[in-house]
Amino acid sequence: MKRHGLSLALGLCALLCLGTATAAQDQPPTPQAFVAQVSAASAAKVEAAKLALQNSESDDVQAFAQQVIDDHTKAASDLKALARDKNLQVYDQAAPVKASKNQLLELRQDSFDAAYAHNQVKTNEEAVAFFNQAVETGDPDVQDFARNTLPVLQRHLEMARELERAHPSH
Repeated sequence: MKRHGLSLALGLCALLCLGTATAAQDQPPTPQAFVAQVSAASAAKVEAAKLALQNSESDDVQAFAQQVIDDHTKAASDLKALARDKNLQVYDQAAPVKASKNQLLELRQDSFDAAYAHNQVKTNEEAVAFFNQAVETGDPDVQDFARNTLPVLQRHLEMARELERAHPSH
């Protein structure tokens, strides 16, 4: 049950912010929807990474979490510039992850690392699919942002897969 709570808490950044239904739609999101979804997902990923820094003692998990924070902070700055140029609103929807912090603190070290790694694979797979769609269709400025950000997300996915192999679920 505790692992399920962790997966739910960390998964909010993908399921609620990016949303699997949005990535599967034939129509690209509007620029406002893209900015809102990406900014909210990015904020949630940073919050999850901060929890990993606080709750993991594994060097590889902490290094990955710090890389996520650094990369998403830069991407958030770029996204804010895009939003400012297009007069769009950026959102911070990280509250659901913060609200689940108490559940995360109850987890044993091994289960936290495994659950975090597994979740990062899942959320990064969904993010890569969403950004691939944005690169292919939609607003040219959104396409440029997605094209420039996609390699970072792909690198996060590969790093998360390595973490998942290093910290398997038991």
